[in-house]
Amino acid sequence: MNQSQNQSQNQHRFDKLEQLADSIIKDAANKSRYIFAIAGAPGSGKSTLVQSLQQLLQTKHQCSCQIIAMDGFHLDNETLQQQGLLAVKGSPPTFDLTAFEQLLTQVKLNQATVLAPIFNRDIDAVVTDAITISNDTKIILVEGNYLLLKQLGWQKLAQYFDASVFLDVPMEVLRQRLIKRWIDQGFDLKDAIAKADSNDIPNAQLVLSHSDTRHIISNQ
Repeated sequence: MNQSQNQSQNQHRFDKLEQLADSIIKDAANKSRYIFAIAGAPGSGKSTLVQSLQQLLQTKHQCSCQIIAMDGFHLDNETLQQQGLLAVKGSPPTFDLTAFEQLLTQVKLNQATVLAPIFNRDIDAVVTDAITISNDTKIILVEGNYLLLKQLGWQKLAQYFDASVFLDVPMEVLRQRLIKRWIDQGFDLKDAIAKADSNDIPNAQLVLSHSDTRHIISNQ
C-alpha cells in the first residue's frame, strides 16, 4: 500500500469514527446514562476503536465518557488452572459472567459511583477497582468479544445496551493480527501461530458465527 492509499484509508476510518460519535451523541441527547456496546472477534480492533471514540466524544463533543472492557472479568489464572481452562483463557467459560452482569446492572441503574476492573496484559491479570464511573458520566462504552453472543447466559447482556455495533474483519486479517499479538508478547513465530490457531481462532470463529451482527461496521 502506497502513502496515498494509506492516507485515504486513515481518512476513511476517521470519517467513520466521526459518524459513529455523532450518532451516539444524537441518540444519547435525552438520557442521563447511555451505554453503547462495541463487539467483535479477538483482533478486530475493539480496544483501539473504543479509545479513539472516547477521545473524540470527550474532546469534540465535550461529553463525559468512560470505557468498560469485558476483559476485566477474566477469571484469575489459579482458578482457570483448577478448572482445567488455563489453555483456553479468553474463551467464554473463562470469564466471570455473573460479576460482569452485576456491574452492568449497577451502571445501568446509575444510582451510585461504580468501580470497574481492567485487564493488564503485561502482568496477565485483572486489576480491580481501576476505573471510576461517577453518576455524571453520561456515556459508557462497553467493549468485548462476547457482548452480542447468542449463547446461553451471554444473550442476557443485550438488555443493558442502548445501542451496539459489531466490528466486521475477515478471518485472514484476524489471524495475522492475532499471530502478531503473540509475537509482540515475546513468542517466536512457530509458537505464536500455535497459540493463535489453538485458541484465538476458534474464539474468533465462535464470535463471527454466533453473534448478533445486525449493526455492522467494517474495521480493517
